[in-house]
Amino acid sequence: MKIAVDFDGTIVEHEYPKIGKELPFATQTLKLLINKHNHQLILWTVRKGKLLQEAVDWCKERGIEFYAVNKNFPEEELDNNGGYCKIDAELFIDDRNMGGLPDWGEIYKMITEGKSWKDIYSKTADNNERTRKKKKGWFW
Repeated sequence: MKIAVDFDGTIVEHEYPKIGKELPFATQTLKLLINKHNHQLILWTVRKGKLLQEAVDWCKERGIEFYAVNKNFPEEELDNNGGYCKIDAELFIDDRNMGGLPDWGEIYKMITEGKSWKDIYSKTADNNERTRKKKKGWFW
């Protein structure tokens, strides 16, 4: 599967243009997706030039080699507008998703077990409902 992955706010805390602290289990999960499950990961970020290279180097230092960076495949050429065509990925991992970014353990389950965000969220909500006290409040 081709998976597009954002950098700032997704792999690391959002500190753009600086590189923030790594989000828990982000690099471990990405390495598993590449090495154990043979997915093609594309770094898809707004970073360009020196800032982009810093992000790529940061990932390489942690053992993450992307299939492509800000393009569909390594050999892709810029279009006439100075950019690349629309990304061709089956899945996007981005902190700007509707509902926000699940934790990396949930992302891993979703990809490897074919679970949807709804599946994960429903199970979490059901567990929270069972453990919540029965006291009725304003929002109940």
